Amino acid sequence: MVSDSGGLEEFRHEIRQWCATNIPPEWRRDQTGASDEAFVQFQKEWFQQLRKADLAVPHWPAEWGGGMSVAKQTILYRELAAHDAPRLVLPFVSIHHAASTLLSAGTEAQRTRHLPAILNGEIWCQGFSEPGAGSDMAALKTSARRDGDGYIVNGQKLWASGALHADWCLLLARTDPAAPKRHGISYFLMDMRSPGIEVRPIRQATGESHFCEIFLNDVFIPGDQLVGPENKGWTVAQETLGAERGMTMLELAERLGTGGFQWVLDLCRSPGADGRRPIEDAVVADRLATLDIEVTGLRILCQEFVEQRSAGPADASIVKLYYSELLQRMTDFGTEIAGLATHTELQKPLSSGWESGTWALDFISSWEWTIPGGTSEIQRTIIGERGLGLPREPRGK
Repeated sequence: MVSDSGGLEEFRHEIRQWCATNIPPEWRRDQTGASDEAFVQFQKEWFQQLRKADLAVPHWPAEWGGGMSVAKQTILYRELAAHDAPRLVLPFVSIHHAASTLLSAGTEAQRTRHLPAILNGEIWCQGFSEPGAGSDMAALKTSARRDGDGYIVNGQKLWASGALHADWCLLLARTDPAAPKRHGISYFLMDMRSPGIEVRPIRQATGESHFCEIFLNDVFIPGDQLVGPENKGWTVAQETLGAERGMTMLELAERLGTGGFQWVLDLCRSPGADGRRPIEDAVVADRLATLDIEVTGLRILCQEFVEQRSAGPADASIVKLYYSELLQRMTDFGTEIAGLATHTELQKPLSSGWESGTWALDFISSWEWTIPGGTSEIQRTIIGERGLGLPREPRGK
């Protein structure tokens, strides 16, 4: 266990010591080309290792196992990135999206049931997007019909990260088809072992199958798994999306600014095939300096956003938009500098971040971030309307 009671420098020293003795030294080698089972096993073991040190959920309230200050969280994520620690990929939705939703809108019974279970390894996925309702989430058609003391759900979900290994799902379904689009949606907790659920992995351009389709055929969800009032799921979903665009960014910004930028810097300092170091080129040095400024700005922006208790309605969108497009620029630059050699790398280490140093695959993966949780176009609309007060787009019924 790492003590959280001392000052920042004392805490930084403790984290460095912990990283030096606890990060598996060969994890990159072992996770490159690893089987799905090996990935899941490694992720669960790494999560429990962090949990034993009270480092797995620092952003949660103290009564549930967190309570770490933002300043210490920043140090934690910075040191984990600097020591090239694995990322918590598999429990990402569990510890961020699910936890924030339960804490803000769940019942006490739901929190008591699920938060300790998440700490024990319960895995969650998110069932928001559909074939005809991605960024236009209000257009979703999956239905939930009242049936006794519960609901019968039918429909299809798409782009559900990690659904193949999930125990539970955050599910949006339409409970009032006659209501205006955003007013007839309800928010459920769905047990993925329920009869009628079929999960199909989607093979991605990188060769991975992180995303999945979920088919729902007469799935019964008990009434006590409804989150918030019936037909008010849109409001609850905004809390989930706020977590995706907000607290998660503190870690991701440090990963990009510390780990990712260091990979780029090392690449630019290394001699190429002609013996010259790319950083000696003035154009490369200028682009590197620009990236340095941008990642520094991102880290400051994220820290200030998370520290604010009364962040504006567009702040999370600003952070998400800035991060996702900077990730694309950095991985694009890395791919260009790495040259043809990076295009022969067909596998990247599982359990790594979006900036693993396998540049061509990192660049392909980076496009994920400009789409889920609301595309860059959606984020710009939110920033324009809610942040700048520009006229609203015409809304469909």
